[in-house]
Amino acid sequence: MKRDLERAKKAVERRGILLVYPIAERPEIPSLWSELHPGAKMEWSWNEDADPRVAEVWHLRERLAHTHDVAYAKWFRGRATFFSLPVFTALLGRLTARGDVHAGLPTAANDILDLLRERSPLSTKQVRAEADLQGKANETRFTHAMKALWTRLLIVGTGEVPDGAITSLAFGATELLFEDEWSQRTSVPKKASAALAEALKRVPAWQRELDRSLKHVQERA
Repeated sequence: MKRDLERAKKAVERRGILLVYPIAERPEIPSLWSELHPGAKMEWSWNEDADPRVAEVWHLRERLAHTHDVAYAKWFRGRATFFSLPVFTALLGRLTARGDVHAGLPTAANDILDLLRERSPLSTKQVRAEADLQGKANETRFTHAMKALWTRLLIVGTGEVPDGAITSLAFGATELLFEDEWSQRTSVPKKASAALAEALKRVPAWQRELDRSLKHVQERA
């Protein structure tokens, strides 16, 4: 298990950006699955006959996010995405250079971020309760708020936690949980910028996603 965790960490550091699971119609987009099981087709199934590697990668995702040796966010099209720390720093820098990453956030997103600045990480259930976003009536507001925070990389995931009868993703404010990377965003090291440039060149889909993220940030006058 420890060996798998180290392999996963090195894969993220080598590739810069990795999804957790592959996208069937987009094999050119790298994932943790494709790095750990090259050439193996992944079948979505959770019954007793399912490929055990599918669940193993899911649990590995949780353990890897918990280390903080890499960063984890639901960034690429809302999918679970890992970043090497240099690439994450450079992405924060690109967003910050664009403009005020906090401007124009939905009210619910600001409420969630305020909670996370006081105490991070929190579970999904805790955030919903403390931000008064519980129930189906608030589902759209919560989803919209979380998308805005993930897109701008203002929050990061830290692994699964017990959340009542189930487990859910715990997440926190990037500025608290990745303080060094957050502080470097206004003066990104050259090596970090180079690592991001290489990752974007290698996988054009990452560049297109970054372009979409940048559109959500209000440009400075």
